[in-house]
Amino acid sequence: MKRNTNLVTFGGNPVTLLGKIPKVGSNAKNFICIDKDLKIVKLSDYQGKVRIISSVPSIDTGVCSEQIRRFNKEASKLKNTQVIGVSNDLPFALKRFCEAEGIENVVAFSDHKDIDFGVKYGLLIEDLRLLARAIVIIDKHDVVRYVEIVKEIGEHPDYEKALKVAKELE
Repeated sequence: MKRNTNLVTFGGNPVTLLGKIPKVGSNAKNFICIDKDLKIVKLSDYQGKVRIISSVPSIDTGVCSEQIRRFNKEASKLKNTQVIGVSNDLPFALKRFCEAEGIENVVAFSDHKDIDFGVKYGLLIEDLRLLARAIVIIDKHDVVRYVEIVKEIGEHPDYEKALKVAKELE
């Protein structure tokens, strides 16, 4: 399995990401996860829409919860776009968070069981079994159009840039 080092830091310390990071222009890889209601879900379930994948280490941290809330707010302004929040949190934690925060415009996926998304998108932090903070945007034709892997996991992604790309693809 491919190992990517020195791309991301966690608390200033380099961590190793496992898997292959998609390149802009490449075909998006389908993946499976579990939703907050314990149902198996796939990226292909949202085929025909622009998809913003918002990857976070854990919804129980400040930056991660802000990231999900921000995309939930912005998703209501998008026409043919589905925002998918992915973490390795348990589905029960995702359900609790989404209900408590009124998250209705972001579908929350857990990659905890199979780590299929994390490995296929090169975002699984080897030592922590958490996902790196990242934004991946896939167009209606399953082509990767934007990839941002946040260098320091405790920092926010560039929301404005990602949203601009998504709006241009709608």
